[in-house]
Amino acid sequence: MKTQDEVTRELLRASVRGTIDIEEDAEGLMPLRLPLSVRPQLDSDWMRIASEQASGVRMEFETAATWVEMTVETTGLFLPWIPDGERWSVFSWTIDGQPVGEVRVTGGSKLHLAEPGGPRFERGESALVRGELGGDGVTERRVAVWLPQTDAVRVRDVRSDAPLRPAGSLGQPRWWHHGSSISHCIEADRPLGVWPVLAAGELGLDVTNLGFAANAHLDPFTARAMRDSGADLWSLKIGINIVGGDTMKRRTFIPAVHGFLDTLREGAADTPILVVSPIICPMHEDTPGPTVTDPATGLRRGTPVTTPDVFDPPLTLRAVREILRDIVTMRAADDPALHYLDGLELFGEADLAELPDGLHPSPAGYRRMAARFAASDTVARWVSQVSRTPSSPAPIIGHP
Repeated sequence: MKTQDEVTRELLRASVRGTIDIEEDAEGLMPLRLPLSVRPQLDSDWMRIASEQASGVRMEFETAATWVEMTVETTGLFLPWIPDGERWSVFSWTIDGQPVGEVRVTGGSKLHLAEPGGPRFERGESALVRGELGGDGVTERRVAVWLPQTDAVRVRDVRSDAPLRPAGSLGQPRWWHHGSSISHCIEADRPLGVWPVLAAGELGLDVTNLGFAANAHLDPFTARAMRDSGADLWSLKIGINIVGGDTMKRRTFIPAVHGFLDTLREGAADTPILVVSPIICPMHEDTPGPTVTDPATGLRRGTPVTTPDVFDPPLTLRAVREILRDIVTMRAADDPALHYLDGLELFGEADLAELPDGLHPSPAGYRRMAARFAASDTVARWVSQVSRTPSSPAPIIGHP
């Protein structure tokens, strides 16, 4: 006979949505947005941390419970320009897709990245996250708790005043989106403020958000994870991290984009793909990276190049938009399920008041992006090409 802990673990595993894998240990389960198997390929603490942060990740139950509570351990990044009094982790609750409240917790663990000698982990305390759901205690509803996009979250247990079952599929098309911090949305004020999450709600899509802060570099392991997902829709928001990190020049960027698209097409010849170019970022429109971040204030600036290589000029955002448009135009002649959306249609010059650090939109800016994405004619054409029989949710890697 299974122990109560084993039963709880099975419930938690089967309830997670918007994730690829799960890391388990004696302390609980941590949803991951990249397979555990790719960790040996990560030469970046930032990438590992970004893929552990739970943007778009939720736990969905069917239950008549009037309350549900979980014991969790959160781990967030220590950013010196954010005062301690403004550090918290936000959990959002929905019932049948409608927001019903949120819980803010403090005191979790912290990762200090910018430390001499390497990252430093500061152990915090676990927290109790309780959703007061109302109801009559008899009628079952679909209850979701959305984990904070700012943190890695280890779930230790779950309790309620009525039985919990993993929620079944709603039959929505499965959308896998890959992008940078501007898709990760750490700056959003709540998990439901992440723009791909908001847009998915408007469009009736089941989203898995592979937005990785500072880490959208056309990595082959990300392409393979998307290829193997069986998703009904793919989208790629490409460019700002590559320019901001100065990680590629034109010579390497163009074949890397083709290679990422080729990998996706290995998995499905006709799954609709949307390529989205960068939103506005004045510091990099015509000035290449790397981006320089002030360690005290968090403000960013570009790095002017005084003597660019005439044979291999550095990339700017203006150049990236032209390259991506040209690549999609060329490939779309033989691939009618490939589409291009100019990022300036989502967030452009008229929106600069909602770009407080010169790079990332404000919470209101992310809401604006979501609304424009959902209303885009290009997005409508992309979604319209989904098969009439959306795929079933794929099992989490390692947990069939």
